[in-house]
Amino acid sequence: MFARELVIASLLSVALLSLLASVLPAASGPFEYCKADAERLCPGVPMGGGRIVGCLKEHKMEVSVGCARAIQKIKAEIAK
Repeated sequence: MFARELVIASLLSVALLSLLASVLPAASGPFEYCKADAERLCPGVPMGGGRIVGCLKEHKMEVSVGCARAIQKIKAEIAK
């Protein structure tokens, strides 16, 4: 009986960790630093198709330091 409960608890733990691993990177990605900038500089620009990124590029002199660093980090990773 104890072994069965241990197996079930282990499977539930693995399932929960898998779910968190798939959700957390999206929520804490580099562009989390650009969210406020996108809302401020690009109101009404629909998401998808690179439109937000394009808008932020158009306003590159107005983005926050955190957003600018996040964009530089992504560019550096792509260049590797």
